[in-house]
Amino acid sequence: MSKPIEFSSFYKLLNAAKEGSEESNQEIKKLLILFKSGENSESSLHQLGHIFIYVGISELFNYAGLSDLKNIGDITKDEWEEIAEKKGGELPPYLANKMIQYAKEEKLSKTITKKWNCSEREINQNIMKMARYITEGIIDSIE
Repeated sequence: MSKPIEFSSFYKLLNAAKEGSEESNQEIKKLLILFKSGENSESSLHQLGHIFIYVGISELFNYAGLSDLKNIGDITKDEWEEIAEKKGGELPPYLANKMIQYAKEEKLSKTITKKWNCSEREINQNIMKMARYITEGIIDSIE
């Protein structure tokens, strides 16, 4: 049986950066570079999660129009509603859809399958679930 996939240490770091920790902010930047490349992943689904974290945080910055997690953490409920109106939708579906779109455009199932010698079907079956899981973690961390 494979080890459960979780990213709580990253989400704790994300929350600390949102609270203003510059050290956490710098660590996140380093991790995102590793996550994008898939380095340090422990399995195929772990790599998918890492890539989705990279995409999710990048798209969070894009959606909010900010590049600092502390500033994103300071956005009020009314401001989030205003942003959602401008973007044509709320943040959670926006992030999840961007992750799914990225997976399709970058043919992640093929790339990950080659690296981990697993079935493409397994990766494809988990793309939507992983996008939701990662989105939920990001949202919980920045609230």
